[in-house]
Amino acid sequence: MSQLPPNPHPVPPRLVEPRYPMQAHIDFVLTGWGPGYARFEIDLQAFHMNRHGKLHGGVYAIVLDSAMGFSGAYTGDPEDRILTMTLSMTTNFLAPAEGPRLVGEGWRTGGGRRTFFTEGRMTDGTGRLVATATGTFQARPWE
Repeated sequence: MSQLPPNPHPVPPRLVEPRYPMQAHIDFVLTGWGPGYARFEIDLQAFHMNRHGKLHGGVYAIVLDSAMGFSGAYTGDPEDRILTMTLSMTTNFLAPAEGPRLVGEGWRTGGGRRTFFTEGRMTDGTGRLVATATGTFQARPWE
């Protein structure tokens, strides 16, 4: 049985965006979004694995990077969109992930209007913390 963390901010339907190309390619989904918070979920698939049969570290990083970036992009208004760009990111791999679904969550922890700081956590299907991350991001208006 899956032990995923509770979702404090389900994505309001009016804020659902089309998946961006990497998100569609890796096949992960935005499932939570609110002020200073974002959550992505991914179902483990064979193509996510490395040569050892474990989740590739790049997948952890992509999902955490997206969650942390989106945590600083929430406006609550589909007409007022913010884009973010990663300036720096550190990922810590704590344990091999077990499926079937992983959750990557990001929290904005500080900063200003353009540059902000984040923390991220990835939990596997057993409820175990498998990775953490910190990052610095730049925000800019959607053009």
